[in-house]
Amino acid sequence: MPHSRSAKKSLRKDAKRRLHNRAIKRSIKTQIKKVMETAQSGPIDTLRQEYNLAAKKLDKAAAQRVVHPNLAARKKSQLARLVHSKETAGTSAPQ
Repeated sequence: MPHSRSAKKSLRKDAKRRLHNRAIKRSIKTQIKKVMETAQSGPIDTLRQEYNLAAKKLDKAAAQRVVHPNLAARKKSQLARLVHSKETAGTSAPQ
């Protein structure tokens, strides 16, 4: 346990920040799951909207350094590749 006043305050701040960061990470993971579910059985327009929301959340979290910027870029790239493959599969099927 901390002994000095500043260490006690730091402990309180760390606990608040930890909870905030965990909430942000959880919302990102939930949004990524929504994108994956929509990719399985949803329309392309909804998939694109879900991807945009996920990319926005990832960018904000990376800007606040809640997640590493490389992680955000990697996840966005993976999701963009998924969206692109669904879009091209949808356009090539009617031929």
